Amino acid sequence: MRGAMTANWIATDWGTSRLRVWVMDARDQVIAELSSARGVNLLGPADYEPTLLDLLERHLPRRGKLPVLICGMAGSRQGWVQAPYVSVPCAPPDVRQAMAVETEDKRLDVRILPGVSQSDPADVMRGEETRIAGFMAAHPNFDGVVCLPGTHTKWVQVSAGEIVSFRTAMTGELFALLSDRSILRHSLTDKGWDEPAFVAALQDAMGAPQHLTARLFGLRAESLLENLPPRAARARLSGLLIGVDLAGAKGYWLGQNVAVVGSGGLAGHYVRALTEQGVAPLRADAADMTLAGLRAARKAAA
Repeated sequence: MRGAMTANWIATDWGTSRLRVWVMDARDQVIAELSSARGVNLLGPADYEPTLLDLLERHLPRRGKLPVLICGMAGSRQGWVQAPYVSVPCAPPDVRQAMAVETEDKRLDVRILPGVSQSDPADVMRGEETRIAGFMAAHPNFDGVVCLPGTHTKWVQVSAGEIVSFRTAMTGELFALLSDRSILRHSLTDKGWDEPAFVAALQDAMGAPQHLTARLFGLRAESLLENLPPRAARARLSGLLIGVDLAGAKGYWLGQNVAVVGSGGLAGHYVRALTEQGVAPLRADAADMTLAGLRAARKAAA
């Protein structure tokens, strides 16, 4: 039971599709990293505590309470307990603003961080604000825009340690829907990549975003008439959607310091897209920034 003796608190990112847990010691070092596919979309309110207990059993104390700090969709209306939003402009929320959750197992002291909201134009985020907190902790003098690529990509203006404003684009979700559910699914592949095709489509979309829907059908037509390679079609679809995203968010990134906080190929595509526009973005890993943000949120009450 060494884990039970050394666990000091639990950092948790509970998203729509996955649960990720870091077991922390008293020096804020990770002593175990755990994960589960039991994301918010699979759980009802009564399922959260048992899911957490299944992961943490060997780390639970024999006496006393183990603090658990959670960010992400577990605090949404469809989650465990709704944690009300904090409105911009604001510093990223910390443990002092977290919602306490009553649990049956008294060894758990669970708190869920709130998300951030914006009234005009209406927008919300849950989980991304913790990544921003981590990035700001690592770059305390950063003043500019943080791009968080994903299913719903965020463009977030930060200044003087606060989230000032933000914009969300459904770019990743549109890509998934078009590639999996639309007529374009017959023209794409889930393997391979054509970087020149991506860049060309990116520039096309940024130059004439009003032609997006016609350009999309053009992918289908070219695959039928000119044998457009599926990997090129996939890269062009990504380039078109990211290009329209960048065109719409130009007021955020143009002339600004920019950081891309993400992971995998999608973050790389955004870095390439911004580089093509003459921007030299900083890059940080999403998971690393989430953990750093949870550390920062907990330390705020110290």
